[in-house]
Amino acid sequence: MTRIPEEDRDIFEQAIYLPMVLTVLNQDLLIFGKSPFKLKKPYEELVEETMKVIQAELAQVKRYMKKNGMKVERLQTDDAFTMYMFLYKGYEEHHNYFNPRLRNRVEELLRHFLYQRFYTRNANASKEA
Repeated sequence: MTRIPEEDRDIFEQAIYLPMVLTVLNQDLLIFGKSPFKLKKPYEELVEETMKVIQAELAQVKRYMKKNGMKVERLQTDDAFTMYMFLYKGYEEHHNYFNPRLRNRVEELLRHFLYQRFYTRNANASKEA
């Protein structure tokens, strides 16, 4: 049984997923640079601006973790699972994540940061008007 409250577990997971999303976007940026798009600059700018938003969110996560005595570390990876160690206020817990689930969650976050966050913002603005 975990001693970590759900809100803090979500923070740990953000500390796992957000760097993965940045890695994917970095790789995509390199591909855009080498690909034969006629007008590649708008795609590169979209990815760069998205990365800035993710980096700002990751910085908040890191500050929160430092302030609350939290640390996450990847211990081992095999074909099916990746194990992470969560250090939380003096307690150590190991959590296994199914690799396809990690990939799917990173894909969900990519969708969110690339375009769904704009729909949410527009929907909220419409409700307020």
